Amino acid sequence: MQALLTNKTIEKLKYDLVREQHVSFDDLSKAEEIAKASHINLGQAMVNSGLISEHDLLEFIEAKLHIPFVDLNDYSLDKRCLKFISEQDARKYKVIPLFKIEEVLTVAMADPMDLFVINSIINSMNYRIEPIICSERLILQTIDEYYDSENIETMPQKIDEKENFDWRELLNSEYIDEKQAEDIIKAVLNQAVAENIHEVRFEQFSNGLNVIFKTDIGAVEKGIVPVLMVSMFITRLKSMSGLDYLVSEIPQLGKLTFKNNETILIASVSAFPTIKGERILLKIYKPPEKFETLSINPQKLKYIQACFEKSGIILVCGSEQSGKTSIIYSMLSSMSSKNKNIMTIESIVKYDIPEIHQCELNENIGFNLDKAMRFIEFQSPDTVYFEGINSKSGLEYFVSLAISGKLVITEFMTNDLNSLAEKFAHSEFNTFKKLITCLIFVHNKEKIDVL
Repeated sequence: MQALLTNKTIEKLKYDLVREQHVSFDDLSKAEEIAKASHINLGQAMVNSGLISEHDLLEFIEAKLHIPFVDLNDYSLDKRCLKFISEQDARKYKVIPLFKIEEVLTVAMADPMDLFVINSIINSMNYRIEPIICSERLILQTIDEYYDSENIETMPQKIDEKENFDWRELLNSEYIDEKQAEDIIKAVLNQAVAENIHEVRFEQFSNGLNVIFKTDIGAVEKGIVPVLMVSMFITRLKSMSGLDYLVSEIPQLGKLTFKNNETILIASVSAFPTIKGERILLKIYKPPEKFETLSINPQKLKYIQACFEKSGIILVCGSEQSGKTSIIYSMLSSMSSKNKNIMTIESIVKYDIPEIHQCELNENIGFNLDKAMRFIEFQSPDTVYFEGINSKSGLEYFVSLAISGKLVITEFMTNDLNSLAEKFAHSEFNTFKKLITCLIFVHNKEKIDVL
């Protein structure tokens, strides 16, 4: 038998068992020693030792908590209710939905005093939860019996890729599971690509998870993931992105790969905690184009290529969604050579470039930008790409690399050339400006200036 009841319930009531002479104090102490030594639940230890029967223990809990218990051997649940709790959560929390009457969902629970479990279920749906006590053994048996492909409908695998596809069409399914959540995530991303959107946000509100596309004119709401699906949706999105779905209190950064038509695309995924729940932002990066095919005058292209062979700084500027990173990846791809040691320091590596040594920062293990800057020179790079200038010390470091004979490629975010001139007017940029051998300003994919 697996754990009967979690410690939150049994620990609360164990001395009541002694007072009402269901077990002696000595027997309780022995059961606690067995539970500790065997790494099992106290309730399980008492039942396994024959100190009390499973039925009597459940009956005792029922009387104390005034919550009824159910024997699932004699009960047929409503299969349509399985859609409200995923198999993953059912096994994790030792719960199973039984039936729904109007806005009340009745759920069998092994630990009715685990308020975290109840709150987790409530936060993922619009219904009120009515708990019923049941042994964990029977709950797990029932999960094995009912959660299978014959009892739960799934969404069709293929997503309609017509240009005017609206991801909300996938919300029409009556049944909710992880596969549907994944299909919806992919549909949102494919719709973003179809509309030439590079940034997608998921923001939690009382009515669900708002899907927001960032456009040139601002944020545009594109629909809402219902409250019922939010928990499963976020869990699946984080799992697909290599993030820990059990962690929501600290920021996380990951990467998601998805397919649009026949093209493999990359999206960086940033999860950030707020008082309303996690806010998740995705930035979509398309594969880099060949450097020679960019919308740059042929003479300017030759000038940039000449700068590849010199020390100094190549600075790529533009607004947030202008396409700076894509231009830099095109440049790096054209520079790829076994004769040069080219290295990158990136928060997320968007695409693997042959013969270039790309390094991905990892704050979880202490590999941050400061540490990367301290140690990268020991690798003797000829060319280094850093994502951007984020501090005065970083600015000074780039200067020192260029002075020492390295080629530094980096980004600078600014909306237009006038704003760039104003920022560069500050004295701390004086030396940096003198070392710039090439300044590329990306207005958009079709308009790229080389200064």
